[in-house]
Amino acid sequence: MSHQITVQPSGRQFAAEAGETILDAALRQGFTMPYGCKDGACGSCKGKVLAGTVDHGKSQPHALKEDERAAGMALFCCAKAQSDLTLECKQLTSGADIQVKTLPSRIEKLERLAPDVIEMHLRLPASERLQFLAGQYIDILLKDGKRRSYSLANAPHDDAFLQLHIRHVPGGLFTGQVFSTLKVRDILRFNGPHGGFYLREDSDKPMILLAGGTGFAPIKAIVEHAIAEKCQRPMYIYWGAKARVDLYQNSLPERWAAENPHISYIPVLSEPAAGDDWSGRTGFVHRAVVDDFPDLSAHQVYACGAPVMIDAARGDFVKLCKLPEEEFFADAFTFSTS
Repeated sequence: MSHQITVQPSGRQFAAEAGETILDAALRQGFTMPYGCKDGACGSCKGKVLAGTVDHGKSQPHALKEDERAAGMALFCCAKAQSDLTLECKQLTSGADIQVKTLPSRIEKLERLAPDVIEMHLRLPASERLQFLAGQYIDILLKDGKRRSYSLANAPHDDAFLQLHIRHVPGGLFTGQVFSTLKVRDILRFNGPHGGFYLREDSDKPMILLAGGTGFAPIKAIVEHAIAEKCQRPMYIYWGAKARVDLYQNSLPERWAAENPHISYIPVLSEPAAGDDWSGRTGFVHRAVVDDFPDLSAHQVYACGAPVMIDAARGDFVKLCKLPEEEFFADAFTFSTS
């Protein structure tokens, strides 16, 4: 039996299944509550039960004191609904709401998605979780204080592992290790989350989601978060790459579009290879958007890729397509070998 949960002051609602914690139910359906350890120890997910009853589960006394419990407080990572509930809890709407952490992680999986792209899965310590907004990134911490930034390719509700899409940079200090010496179970430290590139959920405007190469990673996170949240805003995904092999997860946006009538997917190749047998769109990916949407005045754009793509898209969308500048959100990838 499921229970209906209403969260104040936002008025948002979601359902919790039998035996499911309030936090797990919220994250599964795209509602971004504050949380930390997910184990009843840190108190980050503490909120008030305004109406209804809960089973407090394994909440630890130092994180939820007896007087707090008597006053109606609960740890949402442990509490389970025993009736319909009304809760008082803040919904996270900006990166400034989230604690930045430095954490160790263990490489759980290394999968070659393309000749020059590896998907890395990172497992956090059992007592830790990283809260983030769909589209944000983390910094891998290297020796001598160097950092390498990678967008998180998984949605916030799917946080068992952190997923990174790593493209090989010839001579790259870190990517050279990823493609040669790093192996499963190796330990990496990171800091995050960071960045102002995330889905603006307070808007109902149609979205253009523009990706170049591994810029698909944060776009993937945003789309999967929107699907989990049952967001019905029209989404037009444009993924630009050089050749067909560079659309390294092409079947995934194809499936999103097939299963969700409000999602469209347009892949664009700039230099199709001789054996690609490509009959789709060609040229610069942002020009495909200009051709399809001469009027972007009522849209939002989320763009991630190389700086030259971002700059060209911003300029053309604003000047040619009447996109309001404040509705262009971008994350530009830069590469370093030092």
